[in-house]
Amino acid sequence: MTEAVVITGGGSGIGRAIALRVAKAGGSVAVLDRDLERAQDVERECWEAGSPRTLAVGGDVSSEDDVSGAFDRVAEAFGGVDGVVANAGIEVNGHIAELGLSTWRRVIDTNLTGTFLTVQAAARRMRSDDRGGSIVCVSSPSAFVGFAGGSNAAYGSSKGGVSALVRAAALDLAPDGIRVNGLVPGATDTPMLYFGLDGDEREAERRRLRTLAEAQIPLARMADPGEVANAAFWLLSRESSYVTGSHLVCDGGLMAKSANDF
Repeated sequence: MTEAVVITGGGSGIGRAIALRVAKAGGSVAVLDRDLERAQDVERECWEAGSPRTLAVGGDVSSEDDVSGAFDRVAEAFGGVDGVVANAGIEVNGHIAELGLSTWRRVIDTNLTGTFLTVQAAARRMRSDDRGGSIVCVSSPSAFVGFAGGSNAAYGSSKGGVSALVRAAALDLAPDGIRVNGLVPGATDTPMLYFGLDGDEREAERRRLRTLAEAQIPLARMADPGEVANAAFWLLSRESSYVTGSHLVCDGGLMAKSANDF
């Protein structure tokens, strides 16, 4: 088991599930999130799940000062960093002809620049400690294929950049014993899918997406966050010791399926 793991965007969804998976295996967990209260909630959950050391840190991954400061705090609390999951991200849709530049920049700054800053801070810490490690960057099927519904220019571009960054960083850091891989979750039942919806609207959207998943995904359902967390855990662990510069797709077979039924 990787001993000390940092997870960005760890306050909810896939990030929370990964934090709990690491905690249940006895690892130390640092939860980074823009929403400090949510990070603190997950910190408590990790403690209750069996983590020997936990830490909640508030901050914005698009801020170099926030990210470097967070890693300094983690290293001081845990004595170093062994694993990192660059998970923080946002999805804002918009037709390419109508997408505002401010929206484009916000998505790129969070998803791509935030991942870059996280990987860079992790690499500097791991190299200075001469301890190697594993870095997992959360990408998306939209890095490889266009979404059928369209209006995904900013998010898809950001995740395509993340996947390119995985390959570049893996080559740069291999001599230091630091592995870098991408995780590609498909449709996962997390709060991000229902952002901005409450009550009846939220439940109606959940039913719609479940019906869509049954029809479009070969395994006929959305993923549970815990299933994606298991994939991330393997990439963090020593069981994947010869894997770097790769992507682990966890999408229920979605990308393997042609959109055409003839």
